[in-house]
Amino acid sequence: MAKDKLLAGHAIRRLRRRTGLTQAAMAEMLEVSPSYLNLIERNQRALPAGLLVRLADTFDFDPRALAAGEPGGGAEAIRRRLGDPLFADLEVDRHEVEEWLAAAPGGAEAFARAFDRGGGGHTATEATDPVAMTRREIDRWRNHFPDLDVAAETLADELRLVGADLYGALVDRLRVKHGLSIRILPIDTLPDRLYRLDLHARQLQLSETLGPSARAFTLAVQLGQVEARAEIDALARGAAFSDRAAERLFRRHLAGYFAAAVMMPYARFLRACEASGYDTATLQNRFGTSFEQVAHRLTTLQRVGARGLAFFMIRIDRAGQSSKRYGGSSGAALVEGEGRCPLWRLHHGFDRPGTPVVQLVALEDGSRWFTLSCAVQARGGGMGDGPAAVPAEFAIGVGVAAAQATGMAAARGIDLDGPATPIGLGCRSCLRSGCPQRSAPPAGRALVVDDRERGLSPWRFGGE
Repeated sequence: MAKDKLLAGHAIRRLRRRTGLTQAAMAEMLEVSPSYLNLIERNQRALPAGLLVRLADTFDFDPRALAAGEPGGGAEAIRRRLGDPLFADLEVDRHEVEEWLAAAPGGAEAFARAFDRGGGGHTATEATDPVAMTRREIDRWRNHFPDLDVAAETLADELRLVGADLYGALVDRLRVKHGLSIRILPIDTLPDRLYRLDLHARQLQLSETLGPSARAFTLAVQLGQVEARAEIDALARGAAFSDRAAERLFRRHLAGYFAAAVMMPYARFLRACEASGYDTATLQNRFGTSFEQVAHRLTTLQRVGARGLAFFMIRIDRAGQSSKRYGGSSGAALVEGEGRCPLWRLHHGFDRPGTPVVQLVALEDGSRWFTLSCAVQARGGGMGDGPAAVPAEFAIGVGVAAAQATGMAAARGIDLDGPATPIGLGCRSCLRSGCPQRSAPPAGRALVVDDRERGLSPWRFGGE
């Protein structure tokens, strides 16, 4: 398990100001010195477990709220925004960003919201696009929803009492408690649907193309929409979406999150991760899930006091377009933006379907990441008819900071301090010079054209 420290200075400061206390007054109530509380508020000291308990007892709040997110998504997220070409001449370093967050968290959050809403780092369309709006809300929570995890664990324990077969237990739960029967239909009957809920017949109809893990997941989603309605409603209200489609997409994500948490209950899943070295094949077999389901679940392991490794996940098609991006608590820039570096072997998974591809990569900011990717094929047939049908294929990539990967089964035999493949965040965002794979110059840099010589790359730009 990652030995992450709980830095909750921003949340403590908000709590203190909301209750109208000075630092000295709060420090006295918590039986600590004002100077120590000041260090905690400035994130120069981690919040110890004992003090966390005293805070919860004294001010009657849920300690899990401290993990709900930092202003603007934290220092790494602010630095990614400042990486926009608009700020290229400012050269704001990591230390300045951390000082800003400590001194003026409200200002940092305001900058992040204005930047995102104004289309900074996005097109104007993306700033109001329902999918982008939903993703920003998921990122704000770092894809960890503790109330859903608790509710799902409770349900999973109840289902285990029914029997070891999760699918059968889910079928019984829907039938007995909610009056819904399950019917498997042939592909000819549901040619373009994976499932259909017929409320008139009180029947959930599943396509025969769904595999065992997908069938269990679909049933768990239906249960989540009913039995976790209060938790989902509260999260949706808190998001305060101005767009109805964005709210529905967010609710769909939350129902899927609940379903995954039922299939892979937090505590049991984390123990299995640590015991197996986060071996994806073992986790798939033990919980009866797919690689994609495991990959998504890995990004959610952020429970206070029981954290897993800080994974990110991305799903792309053969054209490099992403359809899922979850940064979790990793702070990984690899899930940002639409561009992908061709030197990152995320794409190589398509060449060896079902076989994980591992790689150690280094970004321009010096961060090093251990990544693992695997190609999967979507259920439900393909585009077109007969032999000409083209199946939907995706490459799923997960990754973790190289320093955290030492205990991973997939990293055995790899020198995590050794040479790493230098990659960027797509050619338009990458400032690495001399890359023979470069297909476009970076945005915001002057293009240099010299008819008298030609380098490995056809693109030269100012600052090389």
